[in-house]
Amino acid sequence: MNLNKNIELAIKASLLAGNEILKVYNTDDFEIKIKSDNSPLTLADQKAHKIIVDILKETNIPVLSEEGKDIAFEERSKWEYYWLVDPLDGTKEFIKRNGEFTVNIALIHQQTPIAGVIYVPVTRDLYFSENEFGAFKAINVDSQSDLKQIVNQGFKLPFVEYNEVYTVVGSRSHMNQETEDFIANLKKEHGELEFMSKGSSLKICMVAEGLANIYPRFAPTMEWDTAAGHAIAIGAGCIIIQSDEKSPVVYNKKDLLNPWFIIKR
Repeated sequence: MNLNKNIELAIKASLLAGNEILKVYNTDDFEIKIKSDNSPLTLADQKAHKIIVDILKETNIPVLSEEGKDIAFEERSKWEYYWLVDPLDGTKEFIKRNGEFTVNIALIHQQTPIAGVIYVPVTRDLYFSENEFGAFKAINVDSQSDLKQIVNQGFKLPFVEYNEVYTVVGSRSHMNQETEDFIANLKKEHGELEFMSKGSSLKICMVAEGLANIYPRFAPTMEWDTAAGHAIAIGAGCIIIQSDEKSPVVYNKKDLLNPWFIIKR
């Protein structure tokens, strides 16, 4: 498999960013600040952002990152292709030291993700997708790994084609009445359910892997939270739609807040 050179650079960027994140993770001071939206920002977010942006400059494709998001819509609305980046998705999980945080990089074409990279620094799992090839997972990967070997030894997603018990994955911290009602209706339809919780974009990865059947998200997310996972889910044959179960989820909107959505197999 010969991935596009740009996607190989995105993989390289995710691994190097993950390496820097772990350096901070293994210290006693994360240098935590609170942003204007009351979300936390750590030294790891900032270091990962710088590495990713510096590497992606080689592609000559513009970058929209959570930590550099103040680009006027009038400018970015003209972009046909762009990178959408969350340097550290799951900052709260990072601060809790539970390992459930990721580096997310997506390539967007005309409001749709066409490639995605998600790296999990603590477990050294790498998820990547490109439209032409589908979605894959590579294990035991770090910044010293050989890129060609990573790509050629990736396992095609999904791993699991059938779950004996219908499995729902959700957020650790965003359960609300709408989500509970949706899960209650799933129980009526499927009988016994299993519910699993995960942090960051790992919830999307679980659906892509086949470990979960559905991920309903009826709480706020931003475009950079979901774009890489969206690309991987598409590559694994999943469906991602708004909570009305009709409308597509699109990117590079004037308001970068996502609608509520559902990802399912």
